Amino acid sequence: MEFTKMQGAGNDYIYVNAFKEQVKDPVQTAIRVSDRHFGIGADGLVLICPSEKADFFMDIYNADGSRAKMCGNAIRCVAKYVYDRGMTDKTEIAIETLSGVKTIRVFTENGRVTAARVNMGAPILAAREIPTTFDGENVVSQELTIGETDCAVTCVSMGNPHCVLFVDDVEALDLERLGPKFERHERFPDRINTEFVHTVSPTEFDMRVWERGSGETLACGTGACAAAVASILNGRAERDRDIRVNLRGGQLVIRWHRNGDVYMTGPAEEVFSGEIF
Repeated sequence: MEFTKMQGAGNDYIYVNAFKEQVKDPVQTAIRVSDRHFGIGADGLVLICPSEKADFFMDIYNADGSRAKMCGNAIRCVAKYVYDRGMTDKTEIAIETLSGVKTIRVFTENGRVTAARVNMGAPILAAREIPTTFDGENVVSQELTIGETDCAVTCVSMGNPHCVLFVDDVEALDLERLGPKFERHERFPDRINTEFVHTVSPTEFDMRVWERGSGETLACGTGACAAAVASILNGRAERDRDIRVNLRGGQLVIRWHRNGDVYMTGPAEEVFSGEIF
């Protein structure tokens, strides 16, 4: 199977052109290729497939084989993959995902994509639709008990569920211990991605993320969007302004536009290509 490893702000996936390759068991393939010791090493597997609704379909699987609906960093890399390889000459590319069709604008230098801006759509704020079992219509600064600690959390879906909490120091956190407690908490029937955010200013914050099915990753595009929305809902940032999100793998720029949609801009880079047998 031919593959290409790509990363967006350090969030790396193995990309396979499903126009050419047939992946019969994507669940086991994702587990195999994602293994950082005995496989290629990645946060998951992305299949680039034909679509009847858009230019392409992105089918994504986490490192544990679970299927994901959306990934903001991966979709930028899909746009780079199809543009750089001449599969499209569009600079506005429509990509179907399990959370709907997303529009990506690519930015190029010398005929190759270096970055992309994604219209991530409007955030889902209704508690039941995220989904969570919290009482009330929305989950904004509601109490969640983790072990013996009470946390104030805000929950948002950007096509996948996120739980955001604000902390004094993201680097001091033991995410290997904390992450699974959030991910599998009874309040989240489909598990949850968790963002730990430190506010630097109304237009900048630091973030670490624990992704369901993958553990801590160097970046999460939907998570950065969810964190920006949560910051605005909690009065820590303003609507329709660029917010710089500093992640362990790089920086993303998020804007919650007045039209209701969230826009994400960030890098997309190819690491290497090869074959695995």
